[in-house]
Amino acid sequence: MPRIIRSPDCGNSPKNGFVEDIAIALETGICDPEAFDPAVTWETSSSRQIVGRKAVLEALPTERALAKVIVEHAISHGRVGAASGKATQTNGETARFCHVLEFTSLQANHVARVKSYD
Repeated sequence: MPRIIRSPDCGNSPKNGFVEDIAIALETGICDPEAFDPAVTWETSSSRQIVGRKAVLEALPTERALAKVIVEHAISHGRVGAASGKATQTNGETARFCHVLEFTSLQANHVARVKSYD
């Protein structure tokens, strides 16, 4: 399991914390499957569109050798949220990420759509 450094934005906001958890899941592959709506869509940075919870879970990275994931910001407002940060592999290579999320409701407990950017 990589070292996870969480954002200071999430202290008093469960919705921001949920956004952060989803971003970590998208980078590490470690997640609660129930966080994703059964009809979720994920538009990856390579313009690939993945449809459905099962397909999204299968597309999550499982073999990346990550040493560290830093979530710099995790924010939410209404039915949307976004998280950005940096993932560092064990060989020292780093990649920046940004994930924009749309939720199924204002409670923000299920992800309906993800758009990812490198």
